[in-house]
Amino acid sequence: MTEGFCERRPPLHSLKIRLLGLWALSLVASVAVVVLLIQLYRQSTAAQVGHADAVIARACDMIQQRFDAAGWSSLALTQFDERLRSEFNAVVAAALAHVDGVEGGIWQTESGPLAYAYPTYQGTGPKTDLPAAERDEIQAANARAARDQQPVDHQIPSRTQTLLLRACPLNGPIGGLTGWTMTRVQSALGLRPLQFGVGILLALMLLMSAWLGRTLVVWGRHVRGIEAALGRAGSDGMPAVPRTGEQELDRIIDALNEAGDRLAAARQASDLMTLRVARAERLASLGRVAAGVAHEIRNPLAAARLQGENALAGDDCRRRQAITDMLGQIDRLDVHVAELLAMTQRVDPHPVRVDLASFLAGQAVRHKEIAAARDVTIAVGEVRGTACLDPAVVGRVLDNLLTNAIRHAPVGGAVILGAERSPESLTLTVEDTGPGVPPEMREHLFEPFVTSRPDGTGLGLAIARELADAHGGGLVLRPPTPGSGAVFALTLPQEDAWPRS
Repeated sequence: MTEGFCERRPPLHSLKIRLLGLWALSLVASVAVVVLLIQLYRQSTAAQVGHADAVIARACDMIQQRFDAAGWSSLALTQFDERLRSEFNAVVAAALAHVDGVEGGIWQTESGPLAYAYPTYQGTGPKTDLPAAERDEIQAANARAARDQQPVDHQIPSRTQTLLLRACPLNGPIGGLTGWTMTRVQSALGLRPLQFGVGILLALMLLMSAWLGRTLVVWGRHVRGIEAALGRAGSDGMPAVPRTGEQELDRIIDALNEAGDRLAAARQASDLMTLRVARAERLASLGRVAAGVAHEIRNPLAAARLQGENALAGDDCRRRQAITDMLGQIDRLDVHVAELLAMTQRVDPHPVRVDLASFLAGQAVRHKEIAAARDVTIAVGEVRGTACLDPAVVGRVLDNLLTNAIRHAPVGGAVILGAERSPESLTLTVEDTGPGVPPEMREHLFEPFVTSRPDGTGLGLAIARELADAHGGGLVLRPPTPGSGAVFALTLPQEDAWPRS
């Protein structure tokens, strides 16, 4: 029942596989969004850094241009007094006055910083002190620019910002003199939203995974419960499946329970109809048996009555002959009664291990004289091994079959008794060389009182089939073949519990 209900399906037809596939697609989509956000952040930061790099480069050029425009390049300056430093500061402040977020100054290799300005500083007042944290980087960049006599760009990235520094040489009589500019590109403002967005995506993925896992567990438990409930279905019908609380599953369960109720009602109606049909068949069979019994008994009784009347009206010789005939009719009635009792008495077979060849040979010997009187030969086919059967029950079946075959075999004909083996069963066959069973009698051949002989009772084959059924086997008339007579086949099971040869 369970295998029929839980028919295997391709993997893609499983709800579990589909939900897991949906979760995997969601995970891929979330990872793609995170990667895209990171790439956008990096591109945005790179663009800001590139723009700031161009700004400080232009600011450094402006310091260089204003320094050249001041005319100091033609003077022989050897001392850096306060007046000169103030003028240098003015040059730097003028160059950076309109460049937001950029600070700068003038540096001399031996004397160090000569000027510093940050005109766009957003603090509480003007910033005039060189930033101490970046002093070493400023000094290194200016030293390289003075040595190489070309601009030097330097970037110092950190977690929250990127420091951009540019140093450019200044022309003039003063050796080792350079101008420098510096700015900062903040990354914290872009990173925090990115971290927040990635955190939200991660939380959503965890929530979706937990929800999906719970759904798979709950639905799996409900489906297994439904499967177990349906697996308990037996001959009494389909059991009621309890509701699960899941709306979609409960709709299916309600439909199953309604179908089960309809099936139970239909089964009850069918059982009632079967009972009525069986009762009608039993009454019809009883009617046929009663009619047959009345017919079979009426003739001997009529003959016995006639013989009794003759005995009363005749002399002693005629009376003795009439009584003898009456006893013959009584014997005939006794045979009918014995056959009827054989059909009604319960048979309890007791199979034992027998030598098959000896058993069949004994059956043939029992009918050899009757067959010889009709000029019919009995042959036993080649048989080997042993079989499990009840010799008394099977012997009675073969007696009826052999007697029937001898009666229908022509003068000079033959009756063949054979056996066919298979791992699960044994089939005994009785074949005669007669004309076979007429087609109109085949369907009712094993019913009581069906016979083609005027002196027959029609109970032999019916008794034989009853005995075969009691033995757990079956008795059939095989389909006719050209040139052969009737072939009866008695099939007996060879159960695993019985001994094997």
